[in-house]
Amino acid sequence: MKLITKFFSLFLFASLLVSCSNNDEPTIETNTIVDVAVNNNLTSLVAAATRADLASILSSPGSYTVFAPTNDAFQTLLDSNPAWNTINDIPVATLRAVLLFHVLETEVKSTDLSDTYVNTLSVGPNEEQLSLQVEVIGGVTFNGNTTPITVDVQASNGIVHVINKVMLPPNVVTLALNNDGFTSLVAALTDSRHTIDFVAGLSGAGPFTVFAPTNAAFQALLDSNTDWNSLADVPVATLEAVLLYHVVEEANVQSGELTNGNVSTLGGIITIDLTNGAQIKTTSSQTVNIIVVDVQGTNGVIHGIDTVLLP
Repeated sequence: MKLITKFFSLFLFASLLVSCSNNDEPTIETNTIVDVAVNNNLTSLVAAATRADLASILSSPGSYTVFAPTNDAFQTLLDSNPAWNTINDIPVATLRAVLLFHVLETEVKSTDLSDTYVNTLSVGPNEEQLSLQVEVIGGVTFNGNTTPITVDVQASNGIVHVINKVMLPPNVVTLALNNDGFTSLVAALTDSRHTIDFVAGLSGAGPFTVFAPTNAAFQALLDSNTDWNSLADVPVATLEAVLLYHVVEEANVQSGELTNGNVSTLGGIITIDLTNGAQIKTTSSQTVNIIVVDVQGTNGVIHGIDTVLLP
């Protein structure tokens, strides 16, 4: 009888322990990027991340930077397409590519921002990471026209900057349009005298490798001829031949893939020479420096050069 009583007491004690363990277990509070989005009422971002199967990534350990569009920003995105009434109407692949364009794999605070391009988790040709343009002079902008509303919201796995637009991954044309250093190139590409639609061509599937002269490079070209005061003074046939000479078709060649040798462009042959840094030699005996590399778009890559290539 004593043994039975003792066993019953032990059983009751153990049951109480289990009961306390089940009912009084403390709730573990988290502060991941997803939690930050929820706590700041970024409901559209949460819905989009869930649909694109990215919520688990943004809740995982890491040091991410997320540019988080507001609910109004997502509504503007929906309004841009008559087929989209809700987040669920956006194709998952499109939504995933767009959202990943808002994520960096390293933590970047607002005080660390500078005029540069940063790699996002969205990818283009050859699975190369797409470039996001950051500008700070005259006010911070991202991707050419997006501005921050709230910055440096700290999460346990990174940092969040709330922004006023949903940023769409750019192609090579958009990358050039967004960069104030390429305004002369854009003017040359959009000259109304053209018999070739350069903008439509470079907005195609590609991929393209574009060697993009800076504004200073185009000014040097104008200065080389006393009859040329503006691009409008350059004969259109000459301008078209020059522009074609800067484009390699059906190739997305990043700087690490450049090798010594001849390359066929749409306007003729150029020679890559890596002996003294990354340089291009032209059929008109120019030696041109590649000064900006690997600006990656959805349909190709841009490398900035300091001289207009002349075939």
